[in-house]
Parts: sequence; C-alpha cells; structure tokens
Amino acid sequence: MDNSRTRPRVGHIQFLNCLPLYWGLARTGTLLDFELTKDTPEKLSEKLAQGDLDIGPVTLMEFLRHADDLVAFPDIAVGCDGPVMSCVIVSKVPLEQLDGARVALGSTSRTSVRLAQLLLAERIGVRPSYYTCPPDLGLMMQEADAAVLIGDAALRASLHDAPKYGLDVHDLGAMWKEWTGLPFVFAVWAARRDYLEREPEVVHKVHRAFLDSRDLSLEEVGKVAEQAARWEPFDAEVLERYFTTLDFRFGGPQLGAVAEFARRVGPTSGFPADVKVELLRP
Repeated sequence: MDNSRTRPRVGHIQFLNCLPLYWGLARTGTLLDFELTKDTPEKLSEKLAQGDLDIGPVTLMEFLRHADDLVAFPDIAVGCDGPVMSCVIVSKVPLEQLDGARVALGSTSRTSVRLAQLLLAERIGVRPSYYTCPPDLGLMMQEADAAVLIGDAALRASLHDAPKYGLDVHDLGAMWKEWTGLPFVFAVWAARRDYLEREPEVVHKVHRAFLDSRDLSLEEVGKVAEQAARWEPFDAEVLERYFTTLDFRFGGPQLGAVAEFARRVGPTSGFPADVKVELLRP
C-alpha cells in the first residue's frame, strides 16, 4: 500500500472471533499500513458511524441504521451458518419460563442483543424484563434468571462457567438457523462513503488485504489456534473448532439473511424493513 498518503483509520474488534481476519495482516506486515484502533464491536461501530474511523467492522444493527453513509465489503463478515459458539443465552431455567423474568444483556453488541430479544419474543413467545450490564456472567446471574453474552465472555461462559454451575446454554446462531433456515451475520466490514469517494484505491487495497488475511489464516488455522492458545484460557483444539465454526463470508445467502433480519426488526429499530445494503464494487 502507498504510505505516501495518510494511513486509513481501521477498526479492530478485540475478540477471538476476529483473530483470523487480522492474523494474516500481522503475519505479512500489512498491519503497518493501517492506523489501527482496537475496541469492542459497539464502540467501533459508533466510531465508524461518527467518522472517527474510515474503515472497520460494524455490527449489523449499526450498519443497517447508517446504511446511507456506509459501503459494505463483499465476501467478508463475522457470522455463522448454524451454531456460532460465542453468542449465547445462558439461563437458570428453560427459556419458556422467562416471561417477565430478569434477563441481563451484555453491553458489547447491539446486534446479538436484538437477535436474542427477537428469538425470545417471536420464537419462544416470552417477554422478559431486560437490563444492560457489563458482560460478567457471575455478576449477571446474581440478579438475573438469564444473560445474553457475546465474544470471549460467551466462550468462557459456554465452555467453562455454565457447565460448572449447571446453567443451560442456548446458541443464538443455532436458534436463528432452526427458526429461519438462514445463516446469520453479526458484523460486516465497511468503509465510510465519503472516505471511499476520496480514497477509492486505498479502500480497495484494504478490502483485498482483509480477504488475503482471512484466506491465509484459514489455510493455517492450526497455527492461528496454537498461537492464540498461549494467551487464552482455551486449548488449541477448541480454538480451531471455533475458528472453523465461524462463517467469514458475505455473499448471496448472507445478504438474504440480512434482509430477513431487517424485515423482522427494522420498523422497531430505527431503519426501514427494506433497507438497501450497498456493496463495494470491483
């Protein structure tokens, strides 16, 4: 990439689910071409929407709310086609018993929260009393009958804490797939439209770099998992299963899933049910 121009301000989600999208960038040194900002999905989405980032991951909810200002990268996202492992409802009781019960919402992703609320309301048929709090399962379950968790906190809860305390774990990706037959997209990568107009060549090079990084990481997923296991409380086998469970594609089936989600939640979530998703053109 041409470093004579200002480096693009690029977001990086500090969760394991995005490691395969950045590992290859670090391996090849391409990360040096970016001005990288690390944060939670919610905060990165806000920064991109406000113009404090040029390119980055954005939760599906925030992308749909700001679709007029953003252009999505094709063929790259964080999603699933069935279980996702790291977006879950952890519950003391069967989900059917949560009507009127307190449910704690982890404060790191509006998309997973909205998906959980949709599934509980329309698939399970319950209306819990929700409140937002930090994503700490122990604290959440002191006051709630169930909790919605995403990312690394959800992995820890699913694999370590919930079994230890006899709690039920319900995978949001699996629930959505069973209900609709569709994959699900939790976050997309997008460029601000105004930045794309100013720097189209840079945007396309960043897109290509992310695609190459993802492909390299999945080709060498065992190495990615082994390295991550050195500093994470999960062994390499579990991490390799997690990285290959995630779906990093963003094509026709995923666009169909986005349209279905928007149809179901758009009118009550600040964007039209038929919101248009514009993809970066070659």
